[in-house]
Amino acid sequence: MLNATVIPVTPFAQNCSIVWCARTGTGAVIDPGGDLEQVLAAAREHGVRLEQILLTHAHIDHAGGTAELARSQQLPIVGPHLGDQFWIDQMPEQARMFGFPRCDTFTPDRWLEEGDRVQVGDVEFQVRHCPGHTPGHVVFYSAPDKVAFVGDVLFAGSIGRTDFPGGDYDTLIRAIRDKLFTLGDDVRFVPGHGPMSTFGEERRSNPFVRDR
Repeated sequence: MLNATVIPVTPFAQNCSIVWCARTGTGAVIDPGGDLEQVLAAAREHGVRLEQILLTHAHIDHAGGTAELARSQQLPIVGPHLGDQFWIDQMPEQARMFGFPRCDTFTPDRWLEEGDRVQVGDVEFQVRHCPGHTPGHVVFYSAPDKVAFVGDVLFAGSIGRTDFPGGDYDTLIRAIRDKLFTLGDDVRFVPGHGPMSTFGEERRSNPFVRDR
């Protein structure tokens, strides 16, 4: 069984998630954009033994704390897709551009592809490659728990921006409809910013991707 808690981090209030296996207590941090002291305090509070970092994509507010967290806690970095190498290489420039603390580039221990599986204790996440916001964006989906961690692909009532380098609106819309909505209306999702929703609710009401 999957347990999770969400910690808003960085001035962009990015939803950094700690996910863990209820039986083993082993867990992962999804998208450690910054404010690592808050993230580690939440892991301690819930008794989570962190074993890895999972990245949906490599924008600064999602990945800015990755190198430091991996180094300080000796954690492997899993994801995103290789298509986000450009954004990882630009990490120091992203920090300067958006006024973030200095951060380092990093090399993931494992790049992810469509259809890959990621194990967190007894919990298995399916990987969906969902480009459009960034070329290498991935989504983590737990089928038994009917929950997905979607980064900046989809929000409650909105979608990710596509005006950054490597973004593409049509590609993003296809990813949402073909890779996410097909998982089922009852699937809940944790977006990169803002409140949770369900794919069914977005199909009904989201002006960008609702059913016509």
